[in-house]
Amino acid sequence: VREDLGGDLGGALLVFWLAMVHAIVWYPAEILDAAAGYVFGFGAGFPIVMGSWVISGLAAYAIGRHAARPLLYRIAGEERFRRAEDLIHRGGATVLLAARLIPIMPFSLMGYVCGAARVPLVRFTWTTAVGYTPITAYFTYLGSRLEGFSIEDPILWIGGAAILLCLLAFRFLVPRATQGSEQGAEREAEPEPERS
Repeated sequence: VREDLGGDLGGALLVFWLAMVHAIVWYPAEILDAAAGYVFGFGAGFPIVMGSWVISGLAAYAIGRHAARPLLYRIAGEERFRRAEDLIHRGGATVLLAARLIPIMPFSLMGYVCGAARVPLVRFTWTTAVGYTPITAYFTYLGSRLEGFSIEDPILWIGGAAILLCLLAFRFLVPRATQGSEQGAEREAEPEPERS
């Protein structure tokens, strides 16, 4: 069955459609990554699913920019959302990259928040592509190895350790990024001393 589906344009379009559905109906994105790896193999499955996620992220961003702010206020509360918005602006690309490395974070939620927070589109796009690559690659590879799965496969262990390190880095990088930007903002707000 796998050989019959591999290289099938219909299968690639199905992956794309399921990724687009995720912009509205949330489900664990890793399931689609693994399925694409199983059907197409890693070499073809990874670029198909990665491209689909970037476009899905842009759709979620558009929803957030034009319609999601009232919904996000209802879900998270206005004050909590404004704190998240402030964190995203103060932390810049570091926060966006780090947030994409958290497997439990709903992929589309980040798009909603960034769109509603008016994150620049170019920054959102490249941080989504770069930040989501490790998790997508790992689960696509897992799916590609399902038929001959071996717990001794070193890539499984190395990839798992890399994701864990990314999560730990998130814990330390985000506070530093926001602290640095806060200090910069304070310096900018300070009046210049008068020259005599």
